[in-house]
Amino acid sequence: MRVLLVEDDHSLGDTIRTWLDLDGLTVDWVQAGHLAVSAIKSYDYACVLLDRGLPNMSGDEVLKFIRSEKLPIAVLMITAQDSIKDRVEGLDLGADDYLVKPFDLEEMSARIRAAVRKYGDRPSTPILTHQSQSGIISLNPANKQVMLNDTPVTLTHKEYIVLHRLLRSPSMVVSKEQLEDELYGWGEEIESNAIEVYISHLRKKLGATTIKTIRKQGYILGEHHA
Repeated sequence: MRVLLVEDDHSLGDTIRTWLDLDGLTVDWVQAGHLAVSAIKSYDYACVLLDRGLPNMSGDEVLKFIRSEKLPIAVLMITAQDSIKDRVEGLDLGADDYLVKPFDLEEMSARIRAAVRKYGDRPSTPILTHQSQSGIISLNPANKQVMLNDTPVTLTHKEYIVLHRLLRSPSMVVSKEQLEDELYGWGEEIESNAIEVYISHLRKKLGATTIKTIRKQGYILGEHHA
């Protein structure tokens, strides 16, 4: 099951992501509302853990987007606001449940399972594949496993994110800015050459021609030519 965590508190976000990873869930973590909307448009999530007090684009606005699109996604609001009025507002906006900080992680997992059950069975996330000069690259979002010609390839978390973004648009150029949006939360410091470093690592692991650089535009997956 794939879960989107939207939390700008780095310590809490890291704790929740680690817990859910150990619980066997696939977790994507963003730290800003606009990044949450972008992720929701791109992936099939079973549940969103949504901090209400996000900067710039609030959790309420993200929730309104989800419900306006009539997406079958369970939403659990996370907030320090524990008044009855705040809880009622969150539930009236369309949240399935409400977690007040601090909360127990086991209880959070149970609430996620209960909320997701309301939406019934969901289709499995499709495996992404691409034919490169080095062979067939496959990426399974469910377990985050990457294969090259049926041989497992070990990637770091951020290398995986870069490859996943490129595989989602295999015939399109993906800009450096788009990759940075995938990798970093709102306000997080970005190293000037970080994307180039991850691309270099991916080329070493998947083949030098796997990713092409399009000058002043970005990156695109290289194709196999017989």
